[in-house]
Amino acid sequence: MARALAVIAAVLGFWASSWVLEQDQVVRARFEGRRFAVPSQVLSAPTVLYPGLDWKRIELPETLERLGYRELREPGDPTPGRYRWGRGRLRVHLRAFDHPSRREPARDVEIRLAGNVIDSIVERPGGGEVGMVMLEPELVGAYYGIDEREQRDLVRLEELPRHLSDAVLAVEDQRFESHHGVDPRRIVGAFLANVKAGGIRQGASTLTQQLVKNFFLTPEQTFQRKFTEAVMALLVEARYDKEAILESYLNEIYLGQRGSTEIHGVGEAAKFYFGKRASELSVSESALLAAIVQSPNRLSPHRHPERALERRNLVLDLMLEQGRLTREEHDRAQAEPIRVATITPEVGESRYFLDALKRQLPEVYDSDVLAVEGLEIYSTLDPRLQRAAVQALLNGLERIESQYPELREEDGAKRLQGCVLAMRPQTGEILALAGGRSYGESQFDRCTQARRQAGSTFKPFVYIAGLEPRGSDPPTITPASLLSDTPLEVETRQGPWTPRNYDHEFRGPVTARHALEGSLNIPVIRLGMEVGVERVIDVARRLGITSRMPAVPSLALGTAAVAPVEVARAYSTIANGGIRPQPHTFEDVVAGGETLERRELRFERVLDDGVAYLATSLLEGVVERGTGRRVRAMGFQGPVAGKTGTTDDEYDLWFVGFTPELVVVVWVGFDEPRTIGVQSSWGALPIWVDFMKRAYGTRIRGLFPRPPNVRELEINPETGAIAMVGCRVTATEVFLRGTEPQRICDWKSPNAERAVDVDRERRPRRGGFWDRIFGR
Repeated sequence: MARALAVIAAVLGFWASSWVLEQDQVVRARFEGRRFAVPSQVLSAPTVLYPGLDWKRIELPETLERLGYRELREPGDPTPGRYRWGRGRLRVHLRAFDHPSRREPARDVEIRLAGNVIDSIVERPGGGEVGMVMLEPELVGAYYGIDEREQRDLVRLEELPRHLSDAVLAVEDQRFESHHGVDPRRIVGAFLANVKAGGIRQGASTLTQQLVKNFFLTPEQTFQRKFTEAVMALLVEARYDKEAILESYLNEIYLGQRGSTEIHGVGEAAKFYFGKRASELSVSESALLAAIVQSPNRLSPHRHPERALERRNLVLDLMLEQGRLTREEHDRAQAEPIRVATITPEVGESRYFLDALKRQLPEVYDSDVLAVEGLEIYSTLDPRLQRAAVQALLNGLERIESQYPELREEDGAKRLQGCVLAMRPQTGEILALAGGRSYGESQFDRCTQARRQAGSTFKPFVYIAGLEPRGSDPPTITPASLLSDTPLEVETRQGPWTPRNYDHEFRGPVTARHALEGSLNIPVIRLGMEVGVERVIDVARRLGITSRMPAVPSLALGTAAVAPVEVARAYSTIANGGIRPQPHTFEDVVAGGETLERRELRFERVLDDGVAYLATSLLEGVVERGTGRRVRAMGFQGPVAGKTGTTDDEYDLWFVGFTPELVVVVWVGFDEPRTIGVQSSWGALPIWVDFMKRAYGTRIRGLFPRPPNVRELEINPETGAIAMVGCRVTATEVFLRGTEPQRICDWKSPNAERAVDVDRERRPRRGGFWDRIFGR
């Protein structure tokens, strides 16, 4: 019998030691490997404030609120992260932040306002004017794992104020410094309470046990789980020092919820509740964080401020009793009201952009890496423009459906869709991207992944092919050249092709400008055939179109299927004077303060700046007098060039418009192509105008700079001849130097033109009567 008991004891001992060794291996793997999975965050471009900026248009008060700045209502100077409104001024203490391109120090500034405009910015206390200041980037979003939506900002114990850890220990584990992972006194008290209750009702867990439960175990309340927790806590304490355990706890603890995302750790909680770093927390704020550890949702200071205040004061009392605060510190902290930052909702409107950015990252940054490495990705996104793009798209699609109820579909997969993409032409930065009306319904990004026929948005590429000189050969056309708008039949492999204009009418000879402004089909087809389809394809490729383009005459009408981002790049090249940018969504990838990736700006001149200016001028005419004139009718003013595009059977509606600083592409259609029954000037163009008004108001300023190799002349717009004194109809036109018309319209032939030596006719004649009168 004794021998049997010894065998059993040996077996149990072996099993117990094996089990303990197994738990030890689990503990070591977590503590000596990656302790936390930190989702990588995507940050916006910083907001720049400068004199002359419309502070209401850029939503400055809302931006401060989203960044966690708090208004100061009581007397005194604002501390970092606080601001105060005054009559005609805003005083704000900007927080310091590190950006890969520069480090911004904390700055106390007074922003003086003149109506809606920033008049000047003065730095306090010295009073010197500054040219600009920057607000820190906003959080755009994060890359989470498949099963987890936890956000944390890891902190080091030595970075934190002592009163933060003291507050946590005072209420959660006051004997943390002396026990070895398990506190016998707490166990006895909890055991008696649980026996009396007939089950587990009171916990005796130390801070170390809480950490073990969160790291390794489930939250179930059983004696077996509690026993395992105690053993693992002893193992943790035996292997690691108190500082490492406390630091892990402060980074792990659950402290609230932002939408569907859990807030873990005091670093993230400090930003969530107070809009500041954990290192900047006051005694009162530290006590509040410690107070809500027990039940972050029930004690949320946002939803239950009275409960939170009562619990915070309890923590302060405990800190005083345990000698962690002096009476003066205690009383001062307890006198402070609870002030928390406004909850910034989860960023939902940027998910298409986040997906596009992820596809642009190098392959080493796959989903698994992004979900755990805690990278900081500095993006090109402008949050204000992004909100404008999303709202303009949703409003535009709803408007179309309300006007044409037959287009409305209840099935989300069949609904009318669209996209809006905004790009800075000088750099290729994608500032806004709305890839569909609802990311929840469809994650397919119509801005970067869809390929749809370009329609008439392709026509400018044909005109550029005609306007561009080739070597020593002159260009095929100028903006004043006459093109034939007469019936046309083209032989193809499929048989004769007889194209028509949209209105099925013919206008005879028209200038190239008139033909593009009216988006006439016949003249552009004739021009495409004259310069050659291969040459048109070459121009489109150089501008930025990468999709396959069929070498057929109908290409001039935009039969090639392209992505909106390609169209944005091509028009950016035109807007940028012939220099092609590389579209990109991020600038830097940073880990632990070290820049891992930097997106180098890449440019290439692919088009003469003079030819680009001629194309821009033609597209300005589209907006002033042509198919894009609804831009003006809807009240948007300033330098705008653009092109409408409507494909056969009205399957696809496009509008591409650009200013000197911004290119915006709008596409509207069904994912499974079907007739919309609306022209692009009534479908896509109003969305563009809505976006621009939200972003810039009703007017933008600036000019498209005219290069020196472009000459401006008065012509007869009906014939393309240079207008001299006495010509009946005149208009201003632009030409590359050396390509001016060689015919004139003057008092001798006011309704026609005659061939002359233009330079001689325009050369001043000494003593001539008409020269003296008209200065010609």
